[in-house]
Amino acid sequence: MIDSREFFREAEKSIEKLKATQIEGIKKAAKILTDRMLNNGVVHIFGTGHSKCFAMEMVNRAGGLVPMNRIVLDDLALRGIIEGVDLKDPSFERNPENARKLWELYNIQEGDAFIIVSNSGRNGSIVEFASIVKEKNMPLIVVTSMEHTKSIGSRHPSGKKLYELGDVVIDNCGPIGDALMPIDNMEIKACSISSITGAFIAQALTAEIVKGYLEKGETPPILISYNVDNADEHNEKLLKKYEGRI
Repeated sequence: MIDSREFFREAEKSIEKLKATQIEGIKKAAKILTDRMLNNGVVHIFGTGHSKCFAMEMVNRAGGLVPMNRIVLDDLALRGIIEGVDLKDPSFERNPENARKLWELYNIQEGDAFIIVSNSGRNGSIVEFASIVKEKNMPLIVVTSMEHTKSIGSRHPSGKKLYELGDVVIDNCGPIGDALMPIDNMEIKACSISSITGAFIAQALTAEIVKGYLEKGETPPILISYNVDNADEHNEKLLKKYEGRI
C-alpha cells in the first residue's frame, strides 16, 4: 500500500544506493570543479524541467558557493529571444537550436566548467548544449538516471545521450520514469525521486569542493543567508568578484 511511510522507506533505499555507489564519482567531479574555481572559474549548471531544481540547490543559496551560475531555457524568454508562450510547448526542450541560442546569453569563459542535469538525458537542447561544451574543450559533469537513459533512445540528431558526453557521470539512482512508488492494481507509479537524490548530489558536491578549498589553505567563498544579520556586506563582497558572470 502506498503511503508516506512506505515512500520514506523507498526514498531512503535510493539515498543509500547513491551513497554506496556514487561517492567516488562525486569526489572526482568536485576535484575538477574545485580546480577551476580556485583559478577564478565559474561553474555553470544547466537543466530543463524539474532538473532546474539542481541548479537552485547550488546557485545563490545560503551555505552554497558563490561562483555558480544557473543556466535555464526561461532566459531565452526573459531576454526577448523567444515568446514566453513558447516555453509551454513540451517539445521546446527537444529542439537543439535552442541550446545554441542559450549559449550566447552568458558570459562563459575558457576557465569555466559545467554541470548538466537531465534524468533521461535524451532531449535535443540538453545534448546539444553538452556538445557545445565539449566543442569548447571544457569540463562537463553529468547527472542523470543511468537506468532511465539506457532504456530509451535519443532525441538528438547525433543519436547521442547526455551521459555519453560527460567527463564524469553521476547516477542519480532513480528508476525508469522517475516515479518510485507502484500503485496497487495500476500500471502507473507515483512520487518522483530524482529531485531528492539530486539535492543530495548537489550538496555533496558542495561539501567536497569546500574540502578542496580548505586542503589548499584557501577560504571557500560561501554565501550567508540574507536573512541573517550582517550578511549583506559579506555576500556582496564575494559576489562583486564575479559580477557579470553569475
